[in-house]
Amino acid sequence: MSIALIILAAGKGTRMKSDLPKVLHEVAGAPMLVHAMKSAQDLEPEKTIVVAGHGAEAVGAAASAYDETAEVVLQTEQLGTAHAVAQAKEALRDFDGDAIVLYGDTPFISPATLQAMCDARAAHDVIVLGFVAHDPGRYGRLVMQGKSLSKIVEFKDASDEERAITLCNSGVICAKASVLFDLVDAVGNDNASGEYYLTDIVEIAQAKGLSATSVTCDESETLGVNSRAQLAEADAIFQAKARLELMEAGITMHAPDTVYLSHDTYIGPDTVIEPNVVFGPEVTVENGATIRAFSHLEGCHVSRGAVVGPYARLRPGTELAEFTRVGNFVEIKNAVIDEGAKVNHLSYIGDAHVGPRANIGAGTITCNYDGVMKHHTEIGADSFIGSNTLLVAPVSVGANAMTGSGTVVTKDVPDEALAIARTPQVNKAGLAVKLFDILKKKKFLKTKGAV
Repeated sequence: MSIALIILAAGKGTRMKSDLPKVLHEVAGAPMLVHAMKSAQDLEPEKTIVVAGHGAEAVGAAASAYDETAEVVLQTEQLGTAHAVAQAKEALRDFDGDAIVLYGDTPFISPATLQAMCDARAAHDVIVLGFVAHDPGRYGRLVMQGKSLSKIVEFKDASDEERAITLCNSGVICAKASVLFDLVDAVGNDNASGEYYLTDIVEIAQAKGLSATSVTCDESETLGVNSRAQLAEADAIFQAKARLELMEAGITMHAPDTVYLSHDTYIGPDTVIEPNVVFGPEVTVENGATIRAFSHLEGCHVSRGAVVGPYARLRPGTELAEFTRVGNFVEIKNAVIDEGAKVNHLSYIGDAHVGPRANIGAGTITCNYDGVMKHHTEIGADSFIGSNTLLVAPVSVGANAMTGSGTVVTKDVPDEALAIARTPQVNKAGLAVKLFDILKKKKFLKTKGAV
């Protein structure tokens, strides 16, 4: 059966106290909306409809960045969840399959749970995702009669007996799309809030002779985010789960609670991660690498056996080949470092290619930006770049070439050549003492004048 997603993402999220739409606040480097979309990717949805309201343009851009086929529809008035789902009706007019209603601020529904809901559709017309709550609080309650779900009751409309139920409603629903919209069309707003509740479709379905049931999941999957504190809680839940999965896959973490991962971080087995490492989005680390303490990686690829850090920063476009070394206080951006090359100390390598086995001395800088354009630096195989070399791009240093320490390279260096470009040293006998005396007198007079 084909699947369509209807993701409700129209809320402003006033408790977030932000101009950013609530669903665009990030967990592990991705908007919550993207997490909701990712949860259903294993189902290979034929259509994804995002119901947006506040900040619709930004919400649509985030959805399209993850899935360019996603379609955004507007809910100009927030009149309840059933009203929100109804906005997707026209977009799915010709769709003949099941629809799953998800929420853009509920990022942790698992693929296995959604698959279980789809499987349950073989025997029932409407599937509602429920969970047994440790503290049911103000959640809506699922009223079951055996395996049949008879109704969903919102807390404010529930009796004392119904409030005693611990099986709660997540809001996630699966049904044939045409059936879902027929049921939504029949929903009224005769309730304490005057809203059109999506939950009312269960009783309407029963009245129409349709069957409904509940599939349950762990309460942690249904965590909704409505405040900054809950956002931090969601991020912490993600981090704990992701770290555990990595360690179970063969990755060593010396202090796992200090390592920050992104939603798409990939790390291969036998990699060692030291304390206080941050992985931004789009990072791949292959088997057997070592990421040393206090390093920050984003948008980069680290190959087998490479050593990064401590205190290194790898920025987007960085490609480290096998057995490379990037050491302390080194920043690399949009650069390829070939096998066996070393950039060990206090250097910036940007918009560059460093050949195999090249050694980049401490304090080397590729001067890649002229204030308007970025320019490329080419460093050849087995070359030796002396400490404190400035490479003014565009420029190249040939294979087996060398630069003297303190050199400013402004023109290409041929293979096997030595480049030296620095002012000759001049020693002035006794001048240091005289100069210090002059400076001390100036300081004294300045201090005396201030008094």
